Amino acid sequence: MYPVLLKLGKISLYTYGLMLALGFLAGIWAAKKEARRLGESPDRITDLCFYLLISAIIGSRLFYVIVEPQSFIDAPLEIFKIWNGGLVFYGGFLAAFATAAFFIRRHAMPLWRTLDILVPGLALGHAIGRLGCFFAGCCYGEIAHLPWAITFYHPESLAPTGVPLHPTQLYSAANNFAIFAFLWFYRTRKRFDGQIFWLYVLIYGVTRTIIEIFRGDFRGQYILGFLSTSQVIGILAALVAFSSLIYLLLKDRKREDPQRT
Repeated sequence: MYPVLLKLGKISLYTYGLMLALGFLAGIWAAKKEARRLGESPDRITDLCFYLLISAIIGSRLFYVIVEPQSFIDAPLEIFKIWNGGLVFYGGFLAAFATAAFFIRRHAMPLWRTLDILVPGLALGHAIGRLGCFFAGCCYGEIAHLPWAITFYHPESLAPTGVPLHPTQLYSAANNFAIFAFLWFYRTRKRFDGQIFWLYVLIYGVTRTIIEIFRGDFRGQYILGFLSTSQVIGILAALVAFSSLIYLLLKDRKREDPQRT
């Protein structure tokens, strides 16, 4: 594909970085729009999104370094070159969640309502960011002899060149676009605060675990011999999300009908 979109002398515009920036802007747009609809402060949401971006980049990069340390032993400065790819979503998500919890508590914002505002934009921004993965060649798939397989030829691609691969980056992008569309449609029909957030965690945890099956890049040490770290996190996250949805649903029903036991 096209890891470098434009070169002006020694200055390079990396497609991966551009897509991350576009994804961030799209995510902010969606979050601000939802904040206005719910009567929350769009400016406060924008401030929160800025801190989430910083923490997500740091968390996702640190997670990648932990999973694949051998890539940086001989060249530790490569850790800072995030435009070459190498960001693990779950690391960024956990770091961003901790940052959001701190920010929300400090500014006395409603926790679950605020998270519901954020996650549709997160899915949209993540979808656009995955297109950046596709252009850079990172997060590539296993060898696949299928009509929709993708073959990378660019010498700067992070994916193996000259062999047909599962386009897992496009699988992920399509998955996140679909999640965004569903959450954006369902957000006006939710029954209780926190429902949109936990639906996101549940759906993404399950679908990410499935997409991982087709990944061909290094996945770190396998757990139980066949589950990648991301799959274990995805399964645990889905279980927590499902339990939380059941708990909040029962709590909402009890609030509506105090006689219900």
